[in-house]
Amino acid sequence: MKAFQNFRVIDTTHVLAGPFAAFQLATLGADVIKVEDPHDPDQARGQGPDGAMNDAGMGTAFLAQGSDKSCIAIDLKTQEGREAMLRLIETADVFIENYRTGAFDALGLGYDEVAKRNPRIIYCSVSAFGATGPRRELRGYDNIIQAFSGFMAMTGDDPETPFKCGAPVMDYATGTTAAYAIAAALLQRERTGGMGNYIDVSMLDVALMFATSHVASYFWGGKVPVAKGNTYPFATIGMYWASDAPMMVSASNLRQQRKLWTLLGREDQIKTDNNQRLDAHAQEAEALRESFRLKPARYWEDFLQSHGIPCARIRTMDEALNDPQVAARPVLHRFNGPEGTVAGMNTTLAGFGMRHDGPALVRPPQPTGAQTDQILYELGYGPDDIKALRAAKIIAG
Repeated sequence: MKAFQNFRVIDTTHVLAGPFAAFQLATLGADVIKVEDPHDPDQARGQGPDGAMNDAGMGTAFLAQGSDKSCIAIDLKTQEGREAMLRLIETADVFIENYRTGAFDALGLGYDEVAKRNPRIIYCSVSAFGATGPRRELRGYDNIIQAFSGFMAMTGDDPETPFKCGAPVMDYATGTTAAYAIAAALLQRERTGGMGNYIDVSMLDVALMFATSHVASYFWGGKVPVAKGNTYPFATIGMYWASDAPMMVSASNLRQQRKLWTLLGREDQIKTDNNQRLDAHAQEAEALRESFRLKPARYWEDFLQSHGIPCARIRTMDEALNDPQVAARPVLHRFNGPEGTVAGMNTTLAGFGMRHDGPALVRPPQPTGAQTDQILYELGYGPDDIKALRAAKIIAG
């Protein structure tokens, strides 16, 4: 039995962080119902490199975290739509939203109101800056949080040219944190007799958590992290060019640096403590540049790894995805449909495997509102009720 089997999750989120949180719960068996506005569905449906898929509302930005979710389209700005949502919430264990702070309270769907209908509900709000504080109502996406949190100021190699990370790491980090928090709240609920809870997830808070060592350093000595590119305090950690390509080397500790210098025939560079390594950074870096330029990156990767020194040639994503190591791991999933269709798409699954009943996917992403009728029938709506709601454009699908 999967970890979240028989738990129902109402996913009213859009774009990335919130949908990714619900997606992770779905991979472990949760019954996830994605709720969208029939007049303004998840904007991620229209984003991706394939224009035709965007036009069909199945852009890759949506597909990436849309699997194993049922889709229902309800206009929550109407009284009838809100009532349908509350009836759905009565059947749920988890409710996730990621709109501007206060937006769902204004609709009468905030935690206090929802908890009256379902005291066991785990209500998770995901926002840019959190539900409290003077900036709580400000909006933000991944790039805004990277800018605000200090991440961009310490990324790159020139303080005048800050860089964001190539992937939306703050969105994925926030989604992962939200899924972890929901799992913790469900465990707490099961251990404390069924009491629900409210979870407040802030993208800014998550960004600071993912910079924990830098935060600790700042509060200890007032040191503000700056852009250092691929340079580390020790020269034996960092990017160097081989004869044909760049690579990363990480002889981190004293034992590894001793072994590295010995393998390179540069025993004269071996240090006996880390302070010596800090002081000799420039000298060591030059010695490493001279040595690594003599042979190709593949040689160094194989040679150093065989002697216990972490090293990797810098690869493009297509190289990484087609590497046999990735094929041997459970991180990717392909549905069984024809190539080039959503029913046969490839997607990421999970960053871990389990011996028993681990992450898995069954159903590819669904069109907007694909399961609207089915879910409303389950909630007690009859055919005439559903027909009337559709005629009033309160539902779609």
